[in-house]
Amino acid sequence: MVNVGVIGYGYWGPNIVRNFNLVRDCKVTCICDSDPKVEAHLSKIFPEIKITRDFNTILVDPEIDVVAIVTPVSTHYELAKKALENGKNVFVEKPFTQTPPQALELINLAEQKNLKIMVDHTFIFSGAVSKIKEFITNGEIGQIYYYDSTRINLGLFQRDVNVIWDLAPHDFAIMLHLLSDRPDAIRVFGKSHVNGMEDVAHILVYFTNNLMAHFNVNWLSPVKIRSTMIGGDKRMLVWNDISPDEKIKVYDRGVNHDTPEDIHNLLVSYRSGDMWSPKLDQREPLLIELTHFIECIIGNKKNISDGKSGLEVVNLLHACEKSIRHNGGLVIL
Repeated sequence: MVNVGVIGYGYWGPNIVRNFNLVRDCKVTCICDSDPKVEAHLSKIFPEIKITRDFNTILVDPEIDVVAIVTPVSTHYELAKKALENGKNVFVEKPFTQTPPQALELINLAEQKNLKIMVDHTFIFSGAVSKIKEFITNGEIGQIYYYDSTRINLGLFQRDVNVIWDLAPHDFAIMLHLLSDRPDAIRVFGKSHVNGMEDVAHILVYFTNNLMAHFNVNWLSPVKIRSTMIGGDKRMLVWNDISPDEKIKVYDRGVNHDTPEDIHNLLVSYRSGDMWSPKLDQREPLLIELTHFIECIIGNKKNISDGKSGLEVVNLLHACEKSIRHNGGLVIL
C-alpha cells in the first residue's frame, strides 16, 4: 500500500484526495492545510485521515511514501526539497518551480535518492490529448504546419503569478507532449490592466522545421474558450475542450500544390473532404495521471510527466518573462 500525504486543500486539493483514494493500492493518510477552518472541516468529513496544520507532520512521517504538494508555486521548491530529503516521492502542482535551477536541483536530488517526481500536467492524460497524440504519431495529420491554442476566461486572477504562469503551463505541457520537435525561440507580448501583472498575453513559439505555435492566454475574456487547432499537410484538427461532445473534429481539408520548375507558375488547389469526430476515453484525466504515478513508483515504470518535463515547461515560462521584459523581443531557447 502506498500512503499519501497531501499538503494544501484549497481549489484543487479535494480532487487530489478523492482520486488518490480511488487508485488501487493507494490511500491518503494525512492532509495538511494552514487554515484552521479547513482543518475543522476536514476532521469532520475525513475522520479516518490525520489532519494537521503543520506540513512537517507529513514530511517526517515514516509511514508516508508520497507527498502531494497542492500549494502556490512559490512554496513548491522548499516543500519538494524537504520531502525528497526525507525519502518521499513527490507529486507537485504545475508549474513545477519558480526557476529552472530550482527544478534542476530537485531532479538531481530525486535521482540521487532513487525517488519519483511527477508534475501535475493533468491534460496530457486526457482522452482528447491521447487521441491527438495517436493521430500525430500515426502520421494521420502529416507534416504539421501550425499549432494554435486559446485558453481564455474572465478571472480567476492569481495574486502571485501572471496569466502566463497560471494558464500557459497547461498548453506548453500539451504541446511538448504532442510534438517530437523542441522549440528554438519564443516571443511574447503581454499587458497588465488590473493588478499590476500581465492578464493578457500572446505567445509565439518557433521551431526549426518551419512550424510555428501560437498561444492566446487571457483573464479578461467575456467568454470561456479552451481550444487547440493543429494544421498539417494531410489533415487538420480542432480540439474544443469545453464541448460536451465531439471534443475533437478531424477535417480532411488542406492545400495541394504542384511545383513546376518555374515557381511563379505554382499551382494551388484546395482539398475539402469529410469531417469526423473520434471516440475518446471518458475516464477522469486526474485519476489516470495518479494511477500512472503510483504504477511508476511500484513498478519503476517510465514517468511521462516527470521532473524533466516540468523543467521544460519552466524554461518556456522563463523565456516568456524575458521576452516581455524586452518588449516582445525574440528569446533563443
